[in-house]
Amino acid sequence: MSDVRTAHWDDWTIEQLLAAKGKQQVSLVVPARNEAATVGDVVGRVRTELMETVDLLDEVVVIDSDSTDATYSVAASAGAAVHRAAEIRPDLGSRPGKGEAMWKSLFVTRGDLIVFMDADLTDWDTHFVPGLLGPLLEPRSPVALVKGFYQRPGVGGPLEGGRVTELVARPLIALLFAELAGLVQPLAGEWAVRRSLFASLPVPTGYAVELAALVDTVRRSGVEAIAQVDLGVRAHRHQALHDLGGMATQILAAGLARAGEFGELGGVAEAGSPTTPATLRQFLMNGDLTRRDRAVPIDERPPAEEYL
Repeated sequence: MSDVRTAHWDDWTIEQLLAAKGKQQVSLVVPARNEAATVGDVVGRVRTELMETVDLLDEVVVIDSDSTDATYSVAASAGAAVHRAAEIRPDLGSRPGKGEAMWKSLFVTRGDLIVFMDADLTDWDTHFVPGLLGPLLEPRSPVALVKGFYQRPGVGGPLEGGRVTELVARPLIALLFAELAGLVQPLAGEWAVRRSLFASLPVPTGYAVELAALVDTVRRSGVEAIAQVDLGVRAHRHQALHDLGGMATQILAAGLARAGEFGELGGVAEAGSPTTPATLRQFLMNGDLTRRDRAVPIDERPPAEEYL
């Protein structure tokens, strides 16, 4: 079994990356839902450091995924090109979820290389972007997808922010996708990919997008096509435990489908209907026992290249 190539964010200088970039274009995509408190800082700092000071990025695009707060206006004021996911290619319909926003980004960006960053970052730095681009910009590099990893400090310790990784993704990888076992944080929201690759992959519309992209890439091109980069320290807003249950369900559905254990989830064509959601039954015990059934979408979009 080959190890995943591992690097550090400062293995490349900005000057080296600019020279290697040449005429290639780079898009930063920030999928966001109700992140008005943090998205402006993410957009503003990246624009200042990597677009206005140097020409490493060619565009910063925020995909607003049905926000009910001021995410759209805050991101636009900070200098991003902002698109509502539901309004991108309305002929293809709209689905809820992070993966949907990332899939839709392919219709409104132009970069040969795409860097994804979460919108809820609170402890981070702009070196995330050049660090993720490093393995992709090296001459004759076989790498097509780069994952970030980082320390995740929190009140509950360094693993406080990685509960789904440790309890779901890593065991799933150990049992079904051992070639990915060398990845430190397979679900990291900071990653970079060649447009040609991402446009050719089916994309789960929810939180399984990161795991699915890894599995599909390594099966197509081998572990040599994947690299990971130590980005230092990252902190973000953590989700409630029951919300993480929905995320875990989506990740398991995508993983089991790719292992042939869960049938074909498949993609949704323009005129198609969403896949029947999984029903996740959860319980609340606040004096009385309360049962709650949560509908968890497990849709997958077909490769975007079919519609570009």
